[in-house]
Amino acid sequence: MEIESNFIKKIMEDDLESGKVKGIITRFPPEPNAYLHIGHARAIVTNFELAKQFDGYTNLRFDDTNPVKEDSSFVEAIKEDINWLGYEPKNILFGSDYFGQTYDLALKLIKKGLAYVCDLSQDDMRKYRGTLTEPGIESPNRNRSIDENLKLFEEMKAGNFEDGEKTLRAKIDMSSPNMNMRDPVLYRIIHITHHNTGDKWCIYPMYDFAHPIQDAIEGVTHSLCSLEYDDHRILYDWVVEKCEMPHVPHQYEFGRLNITNTIMSKRYLKQLVDNNLVKGYDDPRMPTLAGLRRRGYTKESIKNFILGTGLSRINSTVSSEMLETSLRDELNFKVKRVNAVIDPLKVVITNYPEGQVEWIDVPFNPENPDLGSRKIAFSRNVFIEKEDFLPEKPNKKWKRLSIGEEVRLMYAYFVKCNEVKYDDFGNIVELQCTYDPETKSGSGFEGRKPNGNIHYVEASTAKKAIFNLFEPLMIDSDSKRDLVERLNPNSWNEGKGFVENALENTYPLERFQFIRKGYFTTDYDSKSDVLVFNRICELKSSFN
Repeated sequence: MEIESNFIKKIMEDDLESGKVKGIITRFPPEPNAYLHIGHARAIVTNFELAKQFDGYTNLRFDDTNPVKEDSSFVEAIKEDINWLGYEPKNILFGSDYFGQTYDLALKLIKKGLAYVCDLSQDDMRKYRGTLTEPGIESPNRNRSIDENLKLFEEMKAGNFEDGEKTLRAKIDMSSPNMNMRDPVLYRIIHITHHNTGDKWCIYPMYDFAHPIQDAIEGVTHSLCSLEYDDHRILYDWVVEKCEMPHVPHQYEFGRLNITNTIMSKRYLKQLVDNNLVKGYDDPRMPTLAGLRRRGYTKESIKNFILGTGLSRINSTVSSEMLETSLRDELNFKVKRVNAVIDPLKVVITNYPEGQVEWIDVPFNPENPDLGSRKIAFSRNVFIEKEDFLPEKPNKKWKRLSIGEEVRLMYAYFVKCNEVKYDDFGNIVELQCTYDPETKSGSGFEGRKPNGNIHYVEASTAKKAIFNLFEPLMIDSDSKRDLVERLNPNSWNEGKGFVENALENTYPLERFQFIRKGYFTTDYDSKSDVLVFNRICELKSSFN
């Protein structure tokens, strides 16, 4: 699916045509402090697809300039997610690869009188910064000599100061209408082991300083980021210019993509995991790419969803139904359609021979003959869904089983319910039915019409199964309310039933359409004696 025309694609076309750039180089720069979620997919797909359309390439560069929250496990998870989406970066790089060059460029700014060491605490710095309507106040340390700044900065690097005791700041304009230009911090002190460089450094560059330098070193032509960095672009350009970078990259911003009933915050997702409100980052209810993968979403459905939302300079919100629709469109003709009974009710066909099992050849997907066929069993004992039976027919629209009514068991025979058995609590536990051997599907029978067509699973060959049934994890998008209060208490329900024996050798992440029940995938926890399936989505939306 080719990416449709958008403002960034048009910029790239114009830059190539004018000769401003000779080729397109983009980058995806995640911070390795969490798992990627569906919101990150927009940035991944946009960067890789645009570069690919112009025969360019994309680097994966880990923004690991803040060692407090970063970890190698997140690095590997991010690599896996990008690979799963079908993308291969030209280079896999780390911001920490450039710490030496970045430090040297900080020294250059100090020598040019464009950076100084500041003693203000974080709180004081915030007070000195001013407001949107009032200019900031210059730091008492702003006019330190170049020699003193060089000496203090080297002492910062040597570890002579505590965390937060000093910072290196750019000397720009404390009265700038853009708050980002009011002497922003370039370096801070953090005494902690870095996942990549160990204890070599105790000073770390801020993102706004490191990022443009890294883009310039790598030759990135179009540095794409979300709209929240629009006000940072002037600082991005300042860093590139004042550091005298030989290559000049340019930053372009696009709107964030929000999805209804979906948590799009790394901080909130971490809170869910840390407080054991979900079963990890790959919980099938999570909007992480790992969670969506385990849920059963395909890379194609996610990419088509992202490309289908378009790209603009406006933040947008789309319905979660759009993502599900993309999945349904992708799976409808591609997956096998099989029988599963999630809430089973036993049916005994009293006039069928005991001990006999009949095998019926049926297609896996009538709309896709290439998927082949399988044999489903029929015998005296079968399971149907409890919801497919009511003792008395409620109205003419009821097209399922009830006492005295006749339905077809899909691909098999007409059966009529004659008697209902109850337990001591009044629950229906078994139906006594008879079948008509003349009504076998495909036999050409042209007599009476059944009161519906329902699926079933034959009892003796059925495989036990657990069905994980999901609803949105969050049902209230009001960010002013506590996260826990906004969670859906019914986001995970479990059914225990049976699937037909054609699924006995299923493997993790194999996808199916369970007839009349929705799209499902085999979970990693599935075992040979009890299969486990996750419902990806229903055949059509039913959630309110």
